[in-house]
Amino acid sequence: MMQGCDGYDAIAGVYDRLNAEIDYGAWADFVERCFARFLVARPEMVLDLACGTGSMTLELARRGYDMIGVDGSVDMLTVARDRAGNEAEAARILFLLQDMRTFELYGTVGAVTCCLDSVNYLLTEEDVKRCFAGVHNYLDPDGLFLFDVNTPYKFKHIYGDCAYILEDEIAPDGQDDKPRAVFCGWQNSYDEESGICEFDLSLFEEMPDGSYIRSDEHQRERCYSRQTLLSLLEACGFELLGVWSDYDFGTPTEDTPRWYIAARAKKPTA
Repeated sequence: MMQGCDGYDAIAGVYDRLNAEIDYGAWADFVERCFARFLVARPEMVLDLACGTGSMTLELARRGYDMIGVDGSVDMLTVARDRAGNEAEAARILFLLQDMRTFELYGTVGAVTCCLDSVNYLLTEEDVKRCFAGVHNYLDPDGLFLFDVNTPYKFKHIYGDCAYILEDEIAPDGQDDKPRAVFCGWQNSYDEESGICEFDLSLFEEMPDGSYIRSDEHQRERCYSRQTLLSLLEACGFELLGVWSDYDFGTPTEDTPRWYIAARAKKPTA
């Protein structure tokens, strides 16, 4: 599992429902535009690092890429494997249970994606550096690294000490005759001095008999400045290609909540 969370036991099964607003098709379109813009040729093999429930992994596999999905959570990978089992593209995916700081592959890949602020779950600069170094090691020469992070603005003004309630429904299955409700209470606590935001989540999932099961989870993310991230990329042998605010390569502003970053692995060719 990643350093900044106790695990995904509580939310793995409903993670995608609680993040239903994410348009992975549009995100994958952006990834492919980056491939076309920054790579000489379409990559044959792509690593989706911290792949979670495999949404981006599957989306890219559907587009013809051979995929490796690496994640540190057994629960999230179980969901990912179950989803892939129902897809014709499942043969294109290799899922591996590994820490994003110390992962190992069988060879190099043409591109690496790391989505949904997974880098923020690394709580020290040394851990970010270890992750970036691993990515650089397993990229082909001039291979592409695409990742996103939550910005200082989001930590201070959106996370802060705010509380949120997320609500959705789970579709009926063979045992249910009606949708079941799921509620997630989310309390944040942000320490601007350390840059650490604590997340306490309580999940209430309705059972077929109308009762509710509660599960609790604790997670942490760290805020990194743009300069820190760029310095760590450079130290690990990357060339920065761009930092954007959206899938349309927009220029970040002071109130941009997420940075999308592209970097090229500089390394000698054989």
